[in-house]
Amino acid sequence: MTAGSSGGDSSQPWTDLASDYEQARAREDSLDRLVEWPAQRDLLGDVAGLSVLDAGCGNGGKAAELVVEGGAVASVGVDISGNFITAPPTGLDLIQGDLSDLASVPGLADRRFDRILFLQSFGYAKDSVGALRTARSMLADDGFILLTRTQPIRYAIERAEKNGSSLGEEYFSTGSFSYQHKGWNEEAKLTKRPYTMSDLINIFSAAGLWIETAVEPQMADELRQQYPHKQAVLNKYLGILMFKLRPLPD
Repeated sequence: MTAGSSGGDSSQPWTDLASDYEQARAREDSLDRLVEWPAQRDLLGDVAGLSVLDAGCGNGGKAAELVVEGGAVASVGVDISGNFITAPPTGLDLIQGDLSDLASVPGLADRRFDRILFLQSFGYAKDSVGALRTARSMLADDGFILLTRTQPIRYAIERAEKNGSSLGEEYFSTGSFSYQHKGWNEEAKLTKRPYTMSDLINIFSAAGLWIETAVEPQMADELRQQYPHKQAVLNKYLGILMFKLRPLPD
């Protein structure tokens, strides 16, 4: 996948899987609760008085938490599924729309945000560079983008096991692959395009962004002891990548 490539993951499977994802995320032992969301909150920092755009927000629960507990204001969550929480707090609008074309989402024209989030949603963008360029244009002064993606080695390991091939072959493979997501809905198929670390870095650069911070969060020691089955998953598949992205000077 080159920096300018399009054809991200299809959005239709996400529409079908959105409710299953939210149920899985809400479980006490979900890696989102144990690792991802705490690390995301930490990387976001203090959002009191700041506006947040959550692109691919799922049901909007995280954006709502940033408003209610974090003090964020004038914030928006966008998701293609439209399967939102029933009573969003004052200061948060939840809008059904495609993160691939944020500029065309109703209610976002001429808006600027202090923080823009792509929390495990970026893979659904039809044009990776275009989606980030649009988000960059919507950043307020001193704003940044928080983007998280699954560690690409995870997919390479899974495909190597399935195909009886090597890790290197699958890591550098360019062909799309489909799979059922264990723990969500094993009847629905997701289609993914493989990517490498260099793919991500080149996409950020092509979109006019630089990496201020990169994080690979892991579970705290006490949680490792409490949830050894989840630590086993991280030991094998490494977890996720988080990037704090800022605009390059024009």
